[in-house]
Amino acid sequence: MSLQEFVDPPRFEDYRERFAEFFTMERRDDGVLLVAGHTDGGPIQLSVQNHRALGQMLKTVGADPDNELLILTGTGEEFMMDSDPEGFALEDADMPHWAYEYAYKDGRINVSSLVNDLEIPTIGIMNGPGFHSEIVLMCDLTLAADDATIFDLHYDIGSVPADGIHTCFQELLGVKRAAYALLTGEAFTAQQALELGMVNEVLPRDQLVGRAYAIADHIMSQPRTTRRLTTQIVRRPWRQRITSDLDGGFGIQMFGHVAKQKSIHGREGIASVVDYVRQGRRNNFDPA
Repeated sequence: MSLQEFVDPPRFEDYRERFAEFFTMERRDDGVLLVAGHTDGGPIQLSVQNHRALGQMLKTVGADPDNELLILTGTGEEFMMDSDPEGFALEDADMPHWAYEYAYKDGRINVSSLVNDLEIPTIGIMNGPGFHSEIVLMCDLTLAADDATIFDLHYDIGSVPADGIHTCFQELLGVKRAAYALLTGEAFTAQQALELGMVNEVLPRDQLVGRAYAIADHIMSQPRTTRRLTTQIVRRPWRQRITSDLDGGFGIQMFGHVAKQKSIHGREGIASVVDYVRQGRRNNFDPA
């Protein structure tokens, strides 16, 4: 008998409560886990706090061997269209510190954990329009609500688009289309996203979770080892892309913010971008 015992893995009952302020979690007996991000029970409003919680949650989920498949989504009719009004006060008070802590460190962990710390298949659900869509687009499979809109707001709020969204767009859209989207804030409808290969299926919002579970049932029909090893094969392009681009891109973005001493997510800038998306405009400089 070994002189040492295994360290106990995380317990679902514990971390479901630990992350309850940021995510609701439901797990079936077969290990299929549904995680929905939220802010006060509604759509996600970006903040320093929930930005960090995402990576913490992904690492914890990945460390629990009883999890066999992750379905990741948002809450309500929007994915993420607003920021917490006070969610970046820490950053404003000490830009040099939080440019590293919030953005460079936590941000890299969020993206890399999605592809490196989860040995299980992932299904992302874009439950409505929103930014930072890479969190669901970089899942192994992605479903989208029929009224979802996918866009990147960074350039239009004075920020270099290099915190993972560039990795996502370049991989899914190709160099030329990604350049246009990142420089102009081009907004893609769900149907356009389907045609461009950004998502796998488009459905009415109330059918998304049911469809994700149906796909999960199919994936779960094969042996555990087969599921997990197949995941490593289909995820390899993402691993290569983030190894090549993520750290350097984040460093460039953070240099820009520290150099100009401006908040990474100015609320006024976000509001102006959100306006054109909600008005159905392709970008912020052309009429609807």
